[in-house]
Amino acid sequence: MNRALQDCTVYRQRSSWISSWLPSWCPSSPTHLKKAEDRILHPLKLQFSRGHVPISNGNYIWTLAFNENPLSAQACSNEDPQVPLVLLHGFGGGLGLWVKNLTALAQTGQAVYALDLLGFGRSSRPAACAQAQEAEEQFVQSLEEWREVLGLDVMILLGHNLGGYVSAAYTLKYPHRVQQLILVEPWGFSERPNEEDLQCRIPLWIKALGSAMNPFNPLALLRLAGPLGPLLLQALRSDFKQKYSSVFKDDTVPDYLYHLNVQTPSGETAFKNMTIPYGWAQQPMMQRMEMIDPSIRISVICGSRSCIDGQSGRAIQEMRSNSQTDLVVITGAGHYVFADQSEDFNQAVLKICSNARDGEKAEEDRKE
Repeated sequence: MNRALQDCTVYRQRSSWISSWLPSWCPSSPTHLKKAEDRILHPLKLQFSRGHVPISNGNYIWTLAFNENPLSAQACSNEDPQVPLVLLHGFGGGLGLWVKNLTALAQTGQAVYALDLLGFGRSSRPAACAQAQEAEEQFVQSLEEWREVLGLDVMILLGHNLGGYVSAAYTLKYPHRVQQLILVEPWGFSERPNEEDLQCRIPLWIKALGSAMNPFNPLALLRLAGPLGPLLLQALRSDFKQKYSSVFKDDTVPDYLYHLNVQTPSGETAFKNMTIPYGWAQQPMMQRMEMIDPSIRISVICGSRSCIDGQSGRAIQEMRSNSQTDLVVITGAGHYVFADQSEDFNQAVLKICSNARDGEKAEEDRKE
């Protein structure tokens, strides 16, 4: 990975004319984002590396890595090599939001990679594809190119929210590259309810607001607020400060989230192009889950207090009755289960990784 990471010379996307005045209106810039990321990653106790992994068309994926070369150390100790764990964040997020999880997940010596999805965080922000299928393919292909550059043969793929959707889409296309799929409160699996159910579920004022905001990107208001944006974010998402209060007593997390989401809205636009009104996926993933290779283990992690659809995990279990599919419910956690109850989440993921390793070894023993 060291050769793939390029810290100094990076390709910058040409900004649109709107982006040219954005920094003067919003108190942000790529430099501000870098400093915000430095602050949120400061508590990490294990050594890690960060840098740009180049992919096609001059783009790059910003990547954080622990235990980059575990295979040599494991060879010396005669241990079975551990399959790398790859973390994909959700919509509007970035790799820094895993700060409560990274140290625990990397302590076993397993290689752990966290990356900013294409169009988000400190990764490239290319022009978004206008069609849902093309936008999905753009995310998937960027992940495959990233894997090729790093030379990872197979991965344990963990995705939250949008990252869960991308992880499942990747697994469908490249099943031989995924040993275990971990879906954490995944977005985009359920179909949009019929109009009658929708009328009951969604208040009139939300429908009116949704109609007014429909022509815009989901986080456009944050950018339009200009210098008031940081205050707006803290007012609307004050819960994030509480979620990370055991690590930060100041505004480190809201500050990071702000700078993540007022840059050029590339991934945000791609996400919008993949949705229909009120945030449902144009191409629901549930319709395709039965097409995933039955030999691939799937674990679905959700929070007991989440307001997001909690039926997807059980539906996937029923759909894959002859395959190993587990549902893990974290008590007291909401949609951001990895931040709400980080210790329980970390233990659940470590157990899944351990079980995957034991299962793979048992399978190899049977073949012998």
